[in-house]
Amino acid sequence: MATGVVHQRRRTTGSKFPSCIQCGTRSNPCRCKVFGPTLGFVAFAVAAVVEWPIGAVVYLFRHAKGRRIMGHPVRVVYPKVSRAIPI
Repeated sequence: MATGVVHQRRRTTGSKFPSCIQCGTRSNPCRCKVFGPTLGFVAFAVAAVVEWPIGAVVYLFRHAKGRRIMGHPVRVVYPKVSRAIPI
């Protein structure tokens, strides 16, 4: 039986659009997610483009706050978007 480990790969489909595929999840009957992780990655990239430069400037004055700002896309944005879409 599955150990609860979720495997995630980035795979390119026949088109030029890269997609993230997450297999082994129990959130839907087919146990694979495509749209949630892909949209999560897109949201992560958009948030990172905005938050990483701001976090770098804040880091110069307040190290802990700058690290929290730069880690926000990974800790909050990607998981929320990925979990919100069950397919």
